[in-house]
Amino acid sequence: MKTSRQITHPRRRDVLRLGASAAIYAALTDRWARAADDAKASENFTFVVVNDIHYFDKRCATWLGERVVPRINDHKADFCLIVGDLSEDGTVRQNAEVKDVLKGINIPLHVVVGNHDYQAANNDRKPFEDQWPGPLNYQFEHKGWQFIGLDTTQGHAGSKTVIAKETLAYTKKALSTLDKKRPTVLFTHFPLGGFLPSRPTNANDLLALFENHNLRAGFTGHFHSKTERPWGEALLTTNTCCSFHRANHDFDPRKGYFFCTAKDGKIEREYVRVNG
Repeated sequence: MKTSRQITHPRRRDVLRLGASAAIYAALTDRWARAADDAKASENFTFVVVNDIHYFDKRCATWLGERVVPRINDHKADFCLIVGDLSEDGTVRQNAEVKDVLKGINIPLHVVVGNHDYQAANNDRKPFEDQWPGPLNYQFEHKGWQFIGLDTTQGHAGSKTVIAKETLAYTKKALSTLDKKRPTVLFTHFPLGGFLPSRPTNANDLLALFENHNLRAGFTGHFHSKTERPWGEALLTTNTCCSFHRANHDFDPRKGYFFCTAKDGKIEREYVRVNG
């Protein structure tokens, strides 16, 4: 006698395949949960992220000194990240003058180089290095979080660039010394999120190095626009520029920076406008 409902038994290989998928998913969710717990165990703190100052002349100094520096100081944050293009032309004068203005920020500054911090005629970055001595790739720790600043420039070039082998080698070595479970933040100049203008051609090679690490955020500049791209548990962002001299690439009239809070294993970003 026929019935309206037929019962089928899954084949053994289907059972094994489903079981393997469930095991992989369970392992991933367990890993994400443990990463979140490790991040939550860290202390709460605040910091500022500024990109693309493009200092050009004394008018920039006045604008920065009156609108930007006091606002940053008002936050009483723990430190400030500046993700490249501090100057417009990479000259000795521009580098010296922007450094003098930024001395007014009364919290530690962590700076990475941008393509405009090179002189266009000869790709010379010595004026930048004279004002910001130290390695171009480096790392530091703060209240349980790990921060890694990287040089993703290729001289003064602004598009179709390649992240240098030296930067990739440094990142691989640095990550081998860091705690994979602890929350980590990446900051660099060129955008790393997918489908963004001027993204380095080998950006995926850099991001792949963080695959087994607890990367929670990536802060970048170069593209003057607010964008967000997820990458695993991290959010990769660009922001409007913080420049008197330059405009935003998406025609957004606002100029500003991020005020960030590290809390409960996450980075909360607040946009602070400094013009208008």
